[in-house]
Amino acid sequence: MKVLDLRCAHGHGFEGWFASTEAFESQLAAGLVECPICADTRIVKLLSAPRLNLLGNAKAPEAAAPAPAKAAVPSTEQSPEARWMRAVREVLAKTEDVGDRFADEARRMHYGEAEERGIRGHATPEQTVALLEEGIPVMPLPIPAALKETLQ
Repeated sequence: MKVLDLRCAHGHGFEGWFASTEAFESQLAAGLVECPICADTRIVKLLSAPRLNLLGNAKAPEAAAPAPAKAAVPSTEQSPEARWMRAVREVLAKTEDVGDRFADEARRMHYGEAEERGIRGHATPEQTVALLEEGIPVMPLPIPAALKETLQ
């Protein structure tokens, strides 16, 4: 298994797990590797140091113990991408997907015809402008493709 450090054209860094370097190259050429943040398929492999297990180390195992992983590797949980993904996951978990009925449902809630709750869905640019002109607050929320599907 090869774990590769990858980056999309927008600068989002992420890991990819592949059976081999050839598998990565093949999937990349077929446009199957995409950024989990923005779905960009313009991906580059970053340079990374290989892990070496050297035998015959003269030091005692206690003296040669590596530093804890947290000290050696910066936490990706602090990256802007990780914070964004956590925020989007929270919005998905706490809102109802009303799909193409978004504009109608937002109006019904605004005018007291439906119970107020967190909703998400799809609206055309024209519907969005009309909602804003009526004083109904809306905002776009691009959802990464990786969060729209079940992870395998």
